[in-house]
Amino acid sequence: MADMDPLVPIPVEVRAKLAELELELSEGDITQKGYEKKRSMLIGAFLAQGPGSNASAGVPERRPPAAPSSAARFRRRRLSGSRDERYRSDIHSEAVQAALAKHRERKMAVPMPSKRRSLVARNSAEAYTPPDTSSASEGEDGEGGAGEDVEGNDDGGTSSHHAIHLTSSNTNSSTASSSSSGDSGAVAHGRFAKVLAQHVHISAHRRHLNMNQQHLSSEIHSAPPDVTGYGDRSSVADRLRAEKAVGGAPKQTPKYGNAELMETGDGVPVSSRVSAKIQQLVNTLKRPKRPPLREFFVDDFEEMLEAPQPDPNLPKAEGPQMVPAHGEDLGVVDNCPPCLEAALQRWATVSPKAPCLTTADVNGKTLHQLTYGKLWSQSVKVAYNLSHKLGTKQEPLIRPGDRVALVFPNNDPGSFMTAFYGCLLADVIPVPVEVPLTRKDAGGQQIGFLLGSCGVGVALTSDLCHKGLPKSPTGEILQFKGWPKLLWMVTESKNLSKPPRDWFPRIKDTGQDTAYIEYKTCKDGGVLGVTVTRAAMLAHCQALTQACAYTQAETLVNVLDFKKDVGLWHAVLTSVMNMMHVVSVPYALMKVNPLSWIQKVCQFKAKVACVKSRDMHWALVAHRDQRDINLASLRMLLVADGANPWSISSCDAFLNVFHTKGLKSDVICPCASSPEALTVAIRRPAKDGSVAPARGVLSMHSLSYGVIRLDSEEKLSVLTMQDVGGVMPGAVMCVVKTDGVPQLCKTDEVGELCVCTVATGTSYYGLSGMTKNTFEVVPVDVAGAAVGELPFTRTGLLGFVGAGGLVYVAGKADGLMVVGGRQHNADDIVATALAVEPVKFVYRGRIAVFSIEVLHDERIVVVAEQRPDSSEEDSFQWMSRVLQAIDGIHQVGVYCLVLVPANTLPKTPLGGIHLCETKQLFLEGALHPCNVLMCPHTCVTNLPKPRQKQPEIGPASVMVGNLVSGKRIAQASGRELTQVEDNHQLLFLSEVLQWRAQSTPEHVLYTLLNSRGTTASSLTCSQLHKRAEKVAAMLAERGGIRVGDHVALLYPPGTELIVSFYGCLYAGRVPVTVRPPHPHNIASTLPTVKMIVEVSRSACVLTTQAISKLLRSKEASAAVDVRTWPLVLDTDDLPKKKAPGLYKPSDPDTLAYLDFSVTTTGMLAGVQMSHAATGAMCRSIKLQCELYPSREVAVCLDPYCGLGFVLWCLCSVHSGHRSILIPPSELESNASLWLWAVSHHKVRDTFCSYGVMEISTNGLGQQTDALKSRGVELSRVRTCVVVAEERPRTCLTQSFSKLFKDLGLHSRAVSTAFGCRANMAVCLQGTSSPDPTTVFVDMRALRHDRVRLVERGSPHSLPLMESGKILPGVRIIIANPETKGPMGESHLGEIWVESAHNSSGTYGDDEDEEGRRSAARLSFGDTQTLWARTGYLGFLRRTLLKDANGERHDALYVVGALEEAMELRGMRYHPGDIETSVIRTHKSIAQCAVFSWSNLLVAVVELSASEREALDVVALVTNAVLEEHFLIVGVVVVADVGAVPINSRGQKQRTHLRDGFLADRLDPVYVAYNM
Repeated sequence: MADMDPLVPIPVEVRAKLAELELELSEGDITQKGYEKKRSMLIGAFLAQGPGSNASAGVPERRPPAAPSSAARFRRRRLSGSRDERYRSDIHSEAVQAALAKHRERKMAVPMPSKRRSLVARNSAEAYTPPDTSSASEGEDGEGGAGEDVEGNDDGGTSSHHAIHLTSSNTNSSTASSSSSGDSGAVAHGRFAKVLAQHVHISAHRRHLNMNQQHLSSEIHSAPPDVTGYGDRSSVADRLRAEKAVGGAPKQTPKYGNAELMETGDGVPVSSRVSAKIQQLVNTLKRPKRPPLREFFVDDFEEMLEAPQPDPNLPKAEGPQMVPAHGEDLGVVDNCPPCLEAALQRWATVSPKAPCLTTADVNGKTLHQLTYGKLWSQSVKVAYNLSHKLGTKQEPLIRPGDRVALVFPNNDPGSFMTAFYGCLLADVIPVPVEVPLTRKDAGGQQIGFLLGSCGVGVALTSDLCHKGLPKSPTGEILQFKGWPKLLWMVTESKNLSKPPRDWFPRIKDTGQDTAYIEYKTCKDGGVLGVTVTRAAMLAHCQALTQACAYTQAETLVNVLDFKKDVGLWHAVLTSVMNMMHVVSVPYALMKVNPLSWIQKVCQFKAKVACVKSRDMHWALVAHRDQRDINLASLRMLLVADGANPWSISSCDAFLNVFHTKGLKSDVICPCASSPEALTVAIRRPAKDGSVAPARGVLSMHSLSYGVIRLDSEEKLSVLTMQDVGGVMPGAVMCVVKTDGVPQLCKTDEVGELCVCTVATGTSYYGLSGMTKNTFEVVPVDVAGAAVGELPFTRTGLLGFVGAGGLVYVAGKADGLMVVGGRQHNADDIVATALAVEPVKFVYRGRIAVFSIEVLHDERIVVVAEQRPDSSEEDSFQWMSRVLQAIDGIHQVGVYCLVLVPANTLPKTPLGGIHLCETKQLFLEGALHPCNVLMCPHTCVTNLPKPRQKQPEIGPASVMVGNLVSGKRIAQASGRELTQVEDNHQLLFLSEVLQWRAQSTPEHVLYTLLNSRGTTASSLTCSQLHKRAEKVAAMLAERGGIRVGDHVALLYPPGTELIVSFYGCLYAGRVPVTVRPPHPHNIASTLPTVKMIVEVSRSACVLTTQAISKLLRSKEASAAVDVRTWPLVLDTDDLPKKKAPGLYKPSDPDTLAYLDFSVTTTGMLAGVQMSHAATGAMCRSIKLQCELYPSREVAVCLDPYCGLGFVLWCLCSVHSGHRSILIPPSELESNASLWLWAVSHHKVRDTFCSYGVMEISTNGLGQQTDALKSRGVELSRVRTCVVVAEERPRTCLTQSFSKLFKDLGLHSRAVSTAFGCRANMAVCLQGTSSPDPTTVFVDMRALRHDRVRLVERGSPHSLPLMESGKILPGVRIIIANPETKGPMGESHLGEIWVESAHNSSGTYGDDEDEEGRRSAARLSFGDTQTLWARTGYLGFLRRTLLKDANGERHDALYVVGALEEAMELRGMRYHPGDIETSVIRTHKSIAQCAVFSWSNLLVAVVELSASEREALDVVALVTNAVLEEHFLIVGVVVVADVGAVPINSRGQKQRTHLRDGFLADRLDPVYVAYNM
């Protein structure tokens, strides 16, 4: 901003954007032209106010530079065509382009994720910057960018902001909320046409598509009518009538494009975007994959790893065994000081005014100059205060050998040097660490753990840093997370006491005492402390002096971090040993002026400079305006990260540019170093006649197998490496294998470099085990003999020793990713990603690559920061090209590619990406990405073998095999059903009610409670009988309603429903209970009511006056055709006359009532119940639960279907007990109503649903004390039965029992019941039954239809709760659903039931289909008994418990519905198991449902958090399902809470969810298509 008039005020936000823009230009993310254009747009409005501004040109007027150090030079620092040389290689770029060309030839489309428009708008508009057509890398501006226009966009500069505007104006309302930013208008039509065209033109895979069409169509099930209040229901009944009318004839639907593969469950073609993308994913996954690895494990009873079979074609090391390389002898320096403190004392005495350190401020001016005299005096003062001013004389706080933390910022090396040497003089051990910026600084917690393990109690810091630390209101420094409690000491002279004149520090001789501890960050994010002894420190300084030929009074410019690594060793330690002058350039100055270090070299005529390749690159970017550069004084340019193979491009580019500025070709000296081994190798400054630096062009494919092969065939996939010089003086180096015994590698083999010298670290502080494995390695040769007498130290560097003893480094062990047995370096992956053009969508310097372990192997994850002006489609296309490039170059798949918003990745103190913290955020689901692309199908090649269907084995052979193996046939029965009660001669419920009205007219049968807990209504035997007679009289008056006609009962939960039901029985009509429509949601609930009325062929509807008006209201007419309602009768005002005669059925097998319900698969089914079955069921329940007229039972269930209707309406009349009725809807306003009623009425038996139990658990979790104070006591409860048609929810029941244990509830009282359409009451916990049992089974065995019990807590264990006790008169057998043969106890099969209260079949089915679906006979064994097929899978187990008769109890365990089970990879998966794993992955997942489509597993998760967290769950869900179930999730759908449809019984409607997703009715937040 030096170009602007200083009088023009600039807002803070504009300054921040300008600073960000300058950083982009410095990192090479934008061209000079694009920089100037964006800058002019940002400040154009303010330039017009200043004098001399060129408003017509639109750009600021250029002014001549005032001085060589002007900051304006940095803003105009680059030619528009200059290149970013970091990670840049022409050969590598050509290889990437060739790999992408091969992928383009395949014409395989990658489906783009779908994102809610609000999410797109927020991600792109919040950080929106003006678009720029020329802000790309080389070749993007001018004519070069003409061919890269975005599809559907005439102007390449149009940003996502404009695309969002088009979407909001052109998107159809039915699909607007789920469309992405570009899926609208002409853009959407063009893209969708291209998607379809890509499907049509996949000629290479058309044969596979044709072969799979029949398979796909066979898997598509007929869709049930939509009765869950979900989606459009106006056409469901019409479609159902049309199917009835056609009579099952196949429907002819128009086929277009690939629509024959895109159909919903009922065969309706779907022309939606979701189905097209799923089919696109299916087609893409059919392409030939690379051969899977041989090391797979069989998913059976045991995980068996097959020994890997070596491929004979893989490259192998063939050279001889390497010989350890020796460095030159460490020479003896004349007058060498015995230690660094003695050297400092000597220079302070001989040359006290000699400059020691010069520090520059942010503007480049000299901020502070430290002489050797000042350094000595201030260090002595620090040492005195550490020894005498902390604590007391009797108990000093610091003792010799204690550890002290040095916490200094990166711009204050003077204070750090003073404190460091002060610690050495005080005989305490300094531990330099980074300054914690916040209490939750990235990696700061691990630093705190290191300080705590070192026993650090004192921290030294500067005055400025001390003021910047976060403090409490009282002024005390807050304790950082994970840090020990510290005493902070400021080291400025004004804050220290002056030592007495007679006090002198004791200078110790060199020994094995620890000199300092340097911290190291591991691959997993942990921090270790490497101890360096005084002898090692001195020897290392001597070795560096000899290798670098340091002399006295030389000037060294240092850009590196002076607290650790190369910066500490050269600029703090070796410089003092040789009385050198160090010029420190802070990182803050480098950000403002990247050319500052070169300016310092010129200003001080420095001989040595310590930099990184990043600093060389930044200097390349900014060198254009600097004319007076002269680097002839440099004799050594030390590149600290020269061991990185990709630094060679920066070195070459720097030399090519600055050789005209006096830079010699032999000056650049890369070095290799590690915290454990200190300096490993360094290239010496060239002398006359010396050999030129060596390079090798190696095959990247061979390197991945650890083999060195020169690229003789001129392949494009190569890696150019430069040597890092020879072995350090006085050291011996060898290369050992990375795994197993440290055996010497061969000469053409890559291994870990190990060194043997005094100048290395000695241990990891406090970690003896890790110390022995790292610092005490004994390499062996082929014969097993040790190499040398002294142990070696592992460097953590991977490489080899080449000809002439030159060392080559291929990467770091911490950055190594072993995927499928091959080694890949993270830097190589970054280089390939950056070689994909254009790179204008992400920041080049903000890419993190790491690996995570998923399914017994490492998987590669790439995370990059996305530019705010990038559109969704452009970013996705770049991501796709990156995946293709990495696959083509490295022959490895990227498991996950993530783009996050700008400036959101955690940074290190020097501005780099904090890799460990980024990985941790990714694993925790806290990265909040804006784009995710996962490729598990491509990466995961070690899945278990698909289960092969065995040859058909007859049921007789299975039965014989079970008998031979000692396994009994899985069958059980309840006790015999006898008629011992008084009304045993009465066969019909209507007769029982008449008998009770005569014998006990005043006995109360029903009591209905309202939300306040008071009695809303009650019914005695006489009242129920009389009111039922009036209902029967009203039905008899209607001539159109004949005996046997069906009557729909449309009542809210209450006594009116019971009265109308028995009135229908008195009149000889068949009642059909129907849930009334919700008055606030008529549009979605009324069509369901209309459908049931029509399907049941009801001739009349009985209801209340309020509901009768609702059925004919305007809201109802908008949802259904109100003119087609049958006769609607209002029962609020019943006639006073009685019926002429009560109807008595002539045959007990005649129909009593119809029970309509929605199954777990979404099918609407009406079950026929005869009078005989109804009576038998009531007798069985009465005997099991010991129900008598003196008993009271609390019922909190929906009274419309199944066992809930039986307990609400039938059992009290048959048994005579009093039923306390609690509508579940009343719990929404009073969650404690049910438990209060159970306690207040002293009920011993109660029945509820899972929904009621969940409301009580969630709503009353924090109110147990309040309930206890209100007198709620549950100790009297004998049985609390959960009525459900599903697998027992073990976690919920256990949580309920534990939560209300304080109220007296016994855990053994909580149990479950099981019923289904075939038999509404199969199992029910009785009063005298044994306690319910829970077993743990192996989920892997269940996938193979086998049952294996395991211990609690075992891997892959699944808890299963017993589904109640078998009712009297019920027989159960476990049968094979396919062969219909009996099965043993160790197998999972379908539950078949035989009893007197089995249902008579499904209403509306013909006899053949009814017999096939509901009833069956065994194919072997007892072939005469007619069994009812429940459609549920389960198994029987004989327990050690005994029933009332003294016999061992047989327990039934329900696993899941047969229709819901998914056949994937030849195994049977139950959705509930996968959903449980998904819900546990992230705290924001409220609910989940999974289903399969076209052999793809689709997971729909409900997100309870903000939309910005939607993409976090994609990777977590995929990982969890892979790890626990060995399945790949094909599609992950993130939706709002409530997206998963649930029926009235709390069961998930997965079939409706599938149809809604395929028809694009979900309105998802995000849809990820895993490749």
